[in-house]
Amino acid sequence: MIGKGCFSTPSVADHKDSLGALALEGFFHNQSTDAILAQTLNSMKVIQNLRKELKKNINLEYKANNDRFFKKPIKLYGVLTPVIRQIARDLYRPVQDLSKTELFDVCEQLMSSGMQEEFIVASAWAFKRRKELVKSDFNIFKSWVEKYVSNWATCDDFCSKSLGYLLLDFPDLVPKIKPWTKSKNQWLRRASAVSLIVPIRHSGSSNNHPSSLAQGYGGLSQPLLGKGGGSKRNLNNIFDVSLKLMDDPEDLVQKGYGWALKEASNVFPNEVYEFVLKHKAQMSRTALRYAIEKLPSDWKKEAMN
Repeated sequence: MIGKGCFSTPSVADHKDSLGALALEGFFHNQSTDAILAQTLNSMKVIQNLRKELKKNINLEYKANNDRFFKKPIKLYGVLTPVIRQIARDLYRPVQDLSKTELFDVCEQLMSSGMQEEFIVASAWAFKRRKELVKSDFNIFKSWVEKYVSNWATCDDFCSKSLGYLLLDFPDLVPKIKPWTKSKNQWLRRASAVSLIVPIRHSGSSNNHPSSLAQGYGGLSQPLLGKGGGSKRNLNNIFDVSLKLMDDPEDLVQKGYGWALKEASNVFPNEVYEFVLKHKAQMSRTALRYAIEKLPSDWKKEAMN
């Protein structure tokens, strides 16, 4: 015989409380599941609509002539870049309310397709969240370059947007890209230089540039001013990466660091000129020509001799 008090029979109220808790738990579970399902369906619809728009805007002549821009065949629909960017703007509205994490998931789906135009759209959408970037996004961006960048165009597009601005906002991340110079992945190596262009463009302006100030810097009507504040930190980063890439066997990597030096010459012309004179024997002619492109003609002659 079980003594009184060993256990008590649940009351009707206890049953109601238990059932209520289970119902509430089920409600939130269903809400969460429904939200995930709705988001998945929305993402699929966005991607489907994007692909329809891209296919409607194929330019066969552009697609046929595209091979001359790339050393290896690439996957693309054949849509002109200005049209791609307009489509990216027009179709951003359905995804603008997604969290950054959710949007980045959509971006990765697009990048993983291997299609050039889808990568460019994904790059544009990711850049829309520039103000939300945090240091931990560096690992995501690195993985995107490693896995999905397959040519100089996608490399430069992504580096000139999200990756470049991440380094601008968090300069202490720059040391993390320097080991990329030794990567087996040539696009990581190119990215190690090209991603430094955004910070150098925001390093302030030079008051003693030999070119006409009226022409601006970097193709802009006004010098870009910003977090660099005229500091040579960004310049030294470009010099460091350039030295590490100087013997790189890939022409497109050499062009990448040459381009970074050219952009640096807009802000620090004398320093870049001295760097080039010191290292021109080691630099490839390709990188050298890129680096001195915006310097005065007499400086160029001296550098090329």
